[in-house]
Order: sequence, then C-alpha cells, then structure tokens
Amino acid sequence: MAAEKEDLKKSKVYLVDDHPIVRQGLIKLIEQEDALEVCGEAGSAGEALAEIQKVGPDVILVDISLEDSNGLELIKTIDDLGLRIPTLVLSMHDESLYAEHALKAGASGYVMKQAAATTLIQAIEKVLDGEIYVSKTMSSQMLKLAFRGNGERPRSGAEALSLRELEVFDLIGRGNSTREIAEQLSLSVKTIETYRAHIKDKLHLRSGTELMQRAVHWVENESHRVS
Repeated sequence: MAAEKEDLKKSKVYLVDDHPIVRQGLIKLIEQEDALEVCGEAGSAGEALAEIQKVGPDVILVDISLEDSNGLELIKTIDDLGLRIPTLVLSMHDESLYAEHALKAGASGYVMKQAAATTLIQAIEKVLDGEIYVSKTMSSQMLKLAFRGNGERPRSGAEALSLRELEVFDLIGRGNSTREIAEQLSLSVKTIETYRAHIKDKLHLRSGTELMQRAVHWVENESHRVS
C-alpha cells in the first residue's frame, strides 16, 4: 500500500503571489493533498517566468496584484510563449469584475481568496482536467450572456471599465498621483491621463475631484467585500 502511494504521480502546482504569508498558507493546504505538490513559488512575474520554464508545472496559481506586474499580463505572456500550462487566478478582487477579464487573458479559472479551501482544491482539479472553473454565480451570469442575441450585456459602473482602466481606477482610489500611477504601471503620464479621461467618460464624472471621490469609495467597498 505504501509503495502504491509513493508511485502516485503528483500534479505540480506553481504559486505566484506577492504575499509570502499567503504562499505559505497555500503550500500547507496543497501539500495535504495526495495528488498535488507545490513545485515552486514567486512574488513577481519576472521571477515566475524564469522558474516556470525550468520546473514545468502542471498548473499555475496566479494573483492579479504582483510586485512588478499584473497577474493577467503574466498569463498572457505564458500563453504567448506557447507554454500550454493552465492558469488559475486566485485573487481578493471581485469575481464579477475580474473573472471575465481573466478568462479573456487566457486563464482557465478564477477563485476568490475568501472561498473555502475545498473550493480551491476543486478548482485546481477541474483546471488540471482541462475544464474551466468559475463560481456557480459567475457561471450563471456567463450562460445568460452567451444566450443573449448580441453576446453583450449592459454594463454600468466599474463593470464598464477595461482591465487597465480598473487598475488605474484602483490606484487613484488608493491615493496615487498620475505620475505615481505611471511609474507603477510602467506607462507614460500622458497615457495615464488618457485612461483617466476614459474612466471619467464611462462613469459619467465631470471632474478630477469626482473621479477621486468615486475611486476612493470603490476601493473602500472592495476592502469591505473581502474583509
């Protein structure tokens, strides 16, 4: 019996999250599973890319917010390199806003960090089987969207923003100036100003002050939602 257990081929999981404590918790959780093992971890996209190509994981868990990049950009890069490794986004960000962006970027699933441990394991197993994982609520929303004639659903508020606009909006709400946002996202100040203008237009805001107030309010709501 012991020999059988030793011969069981474990699926290798690679973790990409910028919080060491979160990674340690995930390692403990995953290592409890007979069929899974953690083969590596990283806090940044650059470090992850270098190691992923060496260790060849079977699935990658990726947070959206990383030290040097956006997790969805990392997923796109992995896809562009033709690595064919399924990726599962594990994030504190609201699934209703980010899951669709994640799937479009090439992710195989989306799990919120406040989900039960068993949910995460189920999601990993499903993704390893070549399936897509989202919550039942999100799955229902996507089915409704698929059966609508034009394939698009009416969007309002933050839902109307693109992924990059959401990033900028979030950083505005956290008190960052245009120049600071440009530095964090490795973009020009002019580009960030363009994003700000698009956000104001989509959210029907008349001034920079209204934009700041709405962004701060949104960030506060996001924090309460995941706390």
